[in-house]
Amino acid sequence: MSRNARSLLGAGAGGITATLLDVLVLATLVRHGVPVAVAAFTGALAGAVACFLFNKHVAFSDRSPTTVVQVARFTLIAVATALMMAAAMHVVAVWIGVPVLAAKLVCAAVVFVAWSYPAQKRFVFPQLAA
Repeated sequence: MSRNARSLLGAGAGGITATLLDVLVLATLVRHGVPVAVAAFTGALAGAVACFLFNKHVAFSDRSPTTVVQVARFTLIAVATALMMAAAMHVVAVWIGVPVLAAKLVCAAVVFVAWSYPAQKRFVFPQLAA
């Protein structure tokens, strides 16, 4: 298996782990009356911490010390991802009416493939993804 395929699969596994945490936060907040977009944003940020650690150590096998620049780049990507998820969840769950957890799975897959994996590969772990 190529290095790119391994990093994609590793990042996917990290994404699944992060999404499980994200969904737990999302469901808990929604159950307590927090608006869906706010709950989706908060859940995405919680999942981002797990995602960074998993991707750094597993997906991209980064053994270098964590730097402020690396964390800052990941944070910018995570915040953009959370905003995209909040907007997508509002459209899919609120406007279209798809159940929240089903909407979360669809939105997470689309945002992962279209944005978060390519952005991490290019801007957070570029020396490892080549």
